Amino acid sequence: MKPATSVKCAMQRDTLSLESRQTVMTLPSGVYYMYESVIVAVDGSDDARRAARTGFALARKAGASVRVLNVLERSLLDVLRSSSDRDQIREERMELLAEFESEATAYGIEAETSLLEGKPSAQIAAVAEDEPNPVIVLGRQGRSTVSRKLMGGVTERVLEAGVAPVLVEPADKSRSEPLELREILLPTDGSSNADRAIPHGGALATETGARVHLLSVLDLQRAGGVFNAGGLKAEFVEHLESEVDDILESAVTAVADQAPSLDVQTVRRKSTNFDGVSGAIETYTETEDIDLVVMGSHGRSNVSRQVLGSVTSTVLRSVDVPVLVVPRDVQA
Repeated sequence: MKPATSVKCAMQRDTLSLESRQTVMTLPSGVYYMYESVIVAVDGSDDARRAARTGFALARKAGASVRVLNVLERSLLDVLRSSSDRDQIREERMELLAEFESEATAYGIEAETSLLEGKPSAQIAAVAEDEPNPVIVLGRQGRSTVSRKLMGGVTERVLEAGVAPVLVEPADKSRSEPLELREILLPTDGSSNADRAIPHGGALATETGARVHLLSVLDLQRAGGVFNAGGLKAEFVEHLESEVDDILESAVTAVADQAPSLDVQTVRRKSTNFDGVSGAIETYTETEDIDLVVMGSHGRSNVSRQVLGSVTSTVLRSVDVPVLVVPRDVQA
């Protein structure tokens, strides 16, 4: 991992409404962070095929190696009565991997393919733990997921394992080219978990020339509580707004310390309904034509290490752009 270089940034403030106050700045050159290995897990579903193309595009941008995995579940092998049936399904999976290997070649990269057996999420995590500086790329759904707003079980378990950043590709067929990044969103609540996502977003912005949006959401519904029918006092709201501004200032400094010259926009939004932070992120993603969301796996309120944070989990299910989830054990 390359060391970070401290840089300074000049700031110009534009005061907008209370719902959105923006600061636009340019960050000078520095040292950035990127991936050395891209792990793509495929099952033949449409989501997995889109995820593979995204993974190949990412590997090409990062100059990273590529591993394409397919995992045969033991439970499937156990129900097959004859060895010839098991051999046939292994052959079918090898043919599937060969298709992805050919597609990788078309992207100008060389992919190593592996057919593994066992629990898919465990096998994918094990491979990631053995790879240098990895990122895992998965489709949001697998073959067994029906609703486009649900997340596949394997994807969810890999996210909860937290062994590496995971780039989740949604079921969006509108994008013609994978990982065409012009606008990258980095939501932050000021937690160390959110801070760990910043250099990942900065690295991708550096490689693609994308603009970075640093978004912090003031959740007034949560701050006031369910039974706060009379509203919040103006002084209390101003205090919360000041805290959010401090969070954004800190995030800007983190970007400047970790990333090269970037176009960065900071945005403060207020949420007054029950959709909360995740709803504000979804709305911002849609209205600002965001191409990629980069966020930590957990926020301030999440305690369990095994459960994906509620905001991150909701965002993964609701937005129609790829989401890069950085677990809290991954140091940038």
